[in-house]
Amino acid sequence: MCNFYSYMRISTEEERGLQKFTRQANALQRYAKENNIEYLLEFQEDKSGKDFTNRKQWQKLENIVQSGDTIVFKDVCRFTRQAEEGYSKYMELLNKGVELIFIDNQTISTPYIKQLLNIAKEQNLVAKTSLESTVKLLLIVELDRAEQERATTVQRIKDGIAASNKKSGRPEGKLDKMTDELKEDIQLFLNDRSVKQIDLIKKHGLSRNTLKKYITLVKDGRL
Repeated sequence: MCNFYSYMRISTEEERGLQKFTRQANALQRYAKENNIEYLLEFQEDKSGKDFTNRKQWQKLENIVQSGDTIVFKDVCRFTRQAEEGYSKYMELLNKGVELIFIDNQTISTPYIKQLLNIAKEQNLVAKTSLESTVKLLLIVELDRAEQERATTVQRIKDGIAASNKKSGRPEGKLDKMTDELKEDIQLFLNDRSVKQIDLIKKHGLSRNTLKKYITLVKDGRL
């Protein structure tokens, strides 16, 4: 019997507040309805996509998935944000007989890739080698794009912190409410050790104690 599983992942710098898993869940539910499938189990976690080993829910899923089973993701970023390691894991699961469906990235879903590889098998050596190389390049380019998008987002926020000399316009250490920009920067701080508290203090005109209070609230999901 072939089983369908869904996997959702966010990291705190990507999706926040009430959104959480909402967009992914809606896409996965819509896909299930359109294709008349039912997920045996649904996995979700709030973890970085830098690697696979630090994701407990992914580890549970990978331990139970069998040949013929299918894992459905909203997009390839939920699977991984690392091109090299992502390619290795993709091929490992493909060779195991596991189907990977990326709703927003159908050209690297395993049914399409397997179709290309099957065509390659029927070609002469030159054409076969060329097509297999094209398939590998297609996968790596898409995975690398996800990795570079994350790097660009992180750098953009860090550059904003470094360049900002403005004060908030409120007395130092006082905030009438949490701003989206401050929340975004705190979430980045919680996931990227290169971002320091002093960067946030300078950018937003906060006292250290006020910042710590808001960091705790964001970390606990209360903001």
